[in-house]
Amino acid sequence: MHRDKLLNQLKAYLPKDATEDQIRSRMISFVQTNPDCFHRHLTIGHITGSTWLLSHDRRRVLLTHHRKLNKWLQLGGHADGDSDILAVALREAREESGIDSIRAVSMEVFDLDIHPIPPHSGEPQHDHYDVRFLCCVEGDDSFKVSDESHELAWVSPEQLQSLDADASVQRMAAKWVATSRANTAIDTTSPTD
Repeated sequence: MHRDKLLNQLKAYLPKDATEDQIRSRMISFVQTNPDCFHRHLTIGHITGSTWLLSHDRRRVLLTHHRKLNKWLQLGGHADGDSDILAVALREAREESGIDSIRAVSMEVFDLDIHPIPPHSGEPQHDHYDVRFLCCVEGDDSFKVSDESHELAWVSPEQLQSLDADASVQRMAAKWVATSRANTAIDTTSPTD
C-alpha cells in the first residue's frame, strides 16, 4: 500500500508529550482512513511535508513569512500525490528557498502538526497534516524569496522569540535547542596516543 511508508514513520515517531501523542494518533487514523491523503482534492485535509531547515553551521533556522497565512513558518508544502514525504519536504524547501544543497539530518520524523487552513481562492477550510523533518544546508545558505513568501529569514533561537511564531514553530525550536545542547554535551575529542 502506498501509505505504508508514512504509516511506519508515524508509528516509529516518539511523541514528546500528550499533545504530540494526540496529533500522532489523529494523523495515523487520517492516513489509514483516506487512501487519497496525499492529494489536494481531498477537501477535508491532506498530508504536507516540511523542513526545520538549519544553516550549515546549525545555529540558525530558515523561516518563511508565508504570503497566504501571513505567519512565520517553516518551509514546506503539499505532497501532490507523492507518498515519500521526506522527498516532498526537501523539494518544497528547495523551491521556496532557492537553495539546492539541502539534505536531511535524519530520515526520522522531527515533528508532527495538524493545523487548519482558512478558506482561500475557492478552497474550503481544511486541515494540513504536516510531517516535519530536520534538515540542513550544505555550503552556501544564500536564499531567494519565492512567490509564496513575503520574506525569508535566517533566525537564531533568541530571535525566534520576537517573531510571534505559532506554538508548533516554538515546539520545533525547543526540540532544536535541546538537540543542540545534547550534541554539544557529547565529548567528541579523540583519545590521545
